[in-house]
Amino acid sequence: MLPKTRVLVVDDSALVRSLLGEIINRQADMACVGAAADPLMAREMIRELNPDVITLDVEMPRMDGIEFLARLMRLRPMPVVMVSTLTERGAAVTLRALELGAVDFVAKPKIGVHDGLALLADDITAKIRIAAHAHLRRAVAAPAGAPPRSVTAPLGRLSTEKFIFIGASTGGTEATRELLVQLPADAPAVLITQHMPPGFTRSYATRLDGLCRMAVKEACDGERVLPGHAYIAPGGLHLSVERCGAHYVARVRDGAPVNLHKPSVEVLFDSAARVVGPNALGVMLTGMGGDGAKAMRLMRDAGSWNVAQDEASCVVFGMPREAIAAGAAHEVLPLSAIAARLIERLRGTAGQATRRV
Repeated sequence: MLPKTRVLVVDDSALVRSLLGEIINRQADMACVGAAADPLMAREMIRELNPDVITLDVEMPRMDGIEFLARLMRLRPMPVVMVSTLTERGAAVTLRALELGAVDFVAKPKIGVHDGLALLADDITAKIRIAAHAHLRRAVAAPAGAPPRSVTAPLGRLSTEKFIFIGASTGGTEATRELLVQLPADAPAVLITQHMPPGFTRSYATRLDGLCRMAVKEACDGERVLPGHAYIAPGGLHLSVERCGAHYVARVRDGAPVNLHKPSVEVLFDSAARVVGPNALGVMLTGMGGDGAKAMRLMRDAGSWNVAQDEASCVVFGMPREAIAAGAAHEVLPLSAIAARLIERLRGTAGQATRRV
């Protein structure tokens, strides 16, 4: 029998500690080895119990979760799943936690905690399993006030002919950030589906907008898709692209989950294959599962050029692995090289549709 994943719960609510402990202990492959009411208690329990994964609250006495996470990832990096409230402030703080190195997060309800956490049990335990096997990445923060990096001079009219489509899940918030900050202000329009719940994508877009040369926003239904702009699928809604006369517009729609996800990469990439074809460049970044792999193959069949993130630079290699297995990727590259390769590809195909392969 394989050893169980040892989980330490850190939360100032006795009810939440109890409920999370019960959820974890019901799983055959994991065990709650301890529960701490604040980070100072957690620090001692980590030394004593040596857990595999920590679930970490944000707002706690004596030291908040973000400060504790920053210290933890600097001194003793280990997989962390944040458990934060679904509020605007909670979203911003959670994004900061992901930047510091947390693997993923669960948005706990503000009211009805008992029933709410019970409904989230499968999500919580799935993210603990992913975290236990994730590749940890140390956060590298840019100096305060530093301008965003760019890998190239402005592209000019090159960017009016092409579109970049990005799919990502676990680890993708920071992977997408690292890619976007390297693109010039007039890069092709970028459409992004990142698996995130409602309430978080607007804060995410605002954060990226402050870091990137491109304008970054949460996508709105019917808006024209323009070069120099990146559009993020709103949490809980699907994003696709459609042709409207001589222009392209974003479509934001409700609907059933696809591949268990809403938003789904499959929906976005399928529209890229149908509508954009050889003028599309597809990027599959870190994430669990196989969402988007089949549609990325359809993109390639329609003439797009596609790249997948390599295993060494992924937090979780699932989605790129499935895209590669489907024959969807022309190249497999480390995250740090993807932006430069996109620009090189754009310059090399200026004025022509990408050759169908």
